[in-house]
Amino acid sequence: MAETLKCITPVDGSVYVERPLASEAEIAEALARARAAQPAWRHTPLAERLALLSAAVDAFVANKAEIAEEIAWQMGRPVAQCPGEVAGFEERARHMTAIAPEALGDIAVEPKDGFTRFIRRDPLGVVFVVAPWNYPYLTAVNSVVPALAAGNAVLLKHSHQTPLCAERFAEAFEAAGLPAGLFRHLHLSHGATAKLIAGEGVDFVSFTGSVPGGHAVQEAAAQRFIGTGLELGGKDPAYVRADAKLDHAIENVIDGAFFNSGQSCCGIERIYVHAEAYDAFVEGAVEAVRAYVLGNPIEPETTLGPMVRASAADFVRGQIADAVAAGAKALIDPKAFAADAVGTPYLAPQILVDVDHSMRVMTEESFGPVVGIMKVASDEEAVALMNDSDFGLTASIWTTDEDAAIAIGDRVETGTWFMNRADYLDPALAWTGVKDSGRGCSLSRVGYEQLTRPKSFHLRTAI
Repeated sequence: MAETLKCITPVDGSVYVERPLASEAEIAEALARARAAQPAWRHTPLAERLALLSAAVDAFVANKAEIAEEIAWQMGRPVAQCPGEVAGFEERARHMTAIAPEALGDIAVEPKDGFTRFIRRDPLGVVFVVAPWNYPYLTAVNSVVPALAAGNAVLLKHSHQTPLCAERFAEAFEAAGLPAGLFRHLHLSHGATAKLIAGEGVDFVSFTGSVPGGHAVQEAAAQRFIGTGLELGGKDPAYVRADAKLDHAIENVIDGAFFNSGQSCCGIERIYVHAEAYDAFVEGAVEAVRAYVLGNPIEPETTLGPMVRASAADFVRGQIADAVAAGAKALIDPKAFAADAVGTPYLAPQILVDVDHSMRVMTEESFGPVVGIMKVASDEEAVALMNDSDFGLTASIWTTDEDAAIAIGDRVETGTWFMNRADYLDPALAWTGVKDSGRGCSLSRVGYEQLTRPKSFHLRTAI
């Protein structure tokens, strides 16, 4: 009997989706078809490729209501917030196709008499995308659409928590008339995933997930000369300066910390506030968090859903308990949230003060609805604390002084530096991280560089 995956919904603990895992024969067949289809696709005029991808986006967006509800059931985000993921998918896909002609165009070099010289971007071949559950479409679209636009074939392996998302990609491409074999989703075990990377046929791996998962991808690819793009999460800091507009900062920093129940790679997980603004910020933050409605994500009034599984909620509970035992103060009473229950994915949001970097909650990725707030005396102290991390995905500053924001941002070790916003991917900008947040880049014209290889043309025209 074939192995199966089971998506256990955090809504009520039932089995929401069950699918057979791909067999070795099915994996081999998908890879062979992708390799066979890719040469003709790479020579298809770019305008035709982009038209097909645009039609696929149209087909995807046409099902946004059903897709939004599926997201809520699969991973627990409030259904009222799920249409935003469909909108984000469309924004990124449209942007990456719009910039493709320029990003994929030949690169001219300085003229030289008697020669024609230029650099062309060739597709890699087969791109293997391994996507997570927390933003199942926003993470996958970053690589899937530009990889196809660049002339590659794509294999997509989605999280076992969000199998329907992979199937929705396939439906959209089929509706658009994408040539057979160019895109295929595969429901795979971890072992089969590693074997596919290690074997011949895949030319690039785009992985979004945990640090251990990134190490596993690197290990599988170690004996092959293929590239890997790794987006591995973060412990992203926010710094609220004394000159910040506090109402705006409170609203947006708290949303950046608790949206999606804190299950965001680029969500805010540490807050540093200048001493002059500290008391007012903490007071406003507590008021904002107490207004959340924790409950069944299918109900429209819910603003904070369950975490993806009970074990994830227990991990965050452990971080909170350890911090309190070490001297931190919890400002939110879990009893005020009736749905909170130990042993379930339903976890009340929490703000901790009197924290420091000896506590796990300030150094270890939480990926849940908790945030610690520390008082700082200066920009220098804030920079030192922001950089005191194994991660470096995004960081944000809340200030009215743009010059100061740029100067401070130059000193912070991060892939993206925000001023007066957070937890957002602008598709025109490179999405990248430093340290344990990974390597490589997606989105923007720079994102096309890891999905192609340069090929130099050096033509002597005068003999």
